[in-house]
Amino acid sequence: MTAAAAAAAAPRLLARADAAPAAGGAWTREAYEAAMAQSGRPVSLTEAQFQAIQARKPAAMHRIEAYLKERLGSADPAVMAAFQAVPREYFHYIYSEHRATPGEAYEETPKPWAIGYGSALSDYLGQAYMTQICKPQPGDTTLEIGTGSGFQSSLLSRIVKQAYSIEIIEPLGHAVSKIFAPLGYDNVHTRVGDGYYGWPEVDGGFDIVIVTCAAQYAPPDLFKQMKPGGRMVIPIGQPFKRGQVLYVYTKDAEGKIHSRRDMGVFFIPMTGQMMKAPHPQGGASRVSDAAPAPKAEPQKTSDE
Repeated sequence: MTAAAAAAAAPRLLARADAAPAAGGAWTREAYEAAMAQSGRPVSLTEAQFQAIQARKPAAMHRIEAYLKERLGSADPAVMAAFQAVPREYFHYIYSEHRATPGEAYEETPKPWAIGYGSALSDYLGQAYMTQICKPQPGDTTLEIGTGSGFQSSLLSRIVKQAYSIEIIEPLGHAVSKIFAPLGYDNVHTRVGDGYYGWPEVDGGFDIVIVTCAAQYAPPDLFKQMKPGGRMVIPIGQPFKRGQVLYVYTKDAEGKIHSRRDMGVFFIPMTGQMMKAPHPQGGASRVSDAAPAPKAEPQKTSDE
């Protein structure tokens, strides 16, 4: 990101993305290893290994910027600054095997990476795209359905005021809940539960709801918890089948919901109550109401 872009982003970032990614200072090998240990995921790298990872990040940032410009016309400086601030290698970890995989970060061909328990760290181009179309702002409160690796909520936390996230897979949710404090991300709040019901205890609701797993329809409780003027980004489609579509829903000042089809995607399914509850009768939240899907590019997997 250029210096001019960083300067433009600064007012929107509440100084979060400009701070060092580690709570204790600069992001060095020692800081990375210390943060990993504090999060209960000890790892050891040589200095050469750590620097090789860092050397790949600028190229990944260029890919993100180019992709956002191609798909959306421009790359939001705040989104770019958040990606620069958050150390992606910290989130590459296979929880079911208790094994760190930082060498996979900033890969030349972006793709999802397994993190255990059937969950994945989504590809970074897809995450950049979903972050930008959410239009996050400094005063926003966000809700993510599917914490997964924690990367998506960490990105949002560098821009917004408060970021909430729900993970349905209990061992993953408990483990990932420990990773934010070592980075100083004290505005990320997580819990284990079924995202179908949202987080109704959060006073005032949410400006942004981002769902990182494929739902068969948009859960009604998520609409209820959207603030007037709020946005929800959600993949809708059948489990493990092509033809899923990313939808963007907005709620106007009168509480009316508006929908927009975005692009074809491929996510792992939303589980829990979504698999048990029947489709709501009518309404734009039903996948069957959709027109033919746009081209499914890029392919994404869930962060749940």
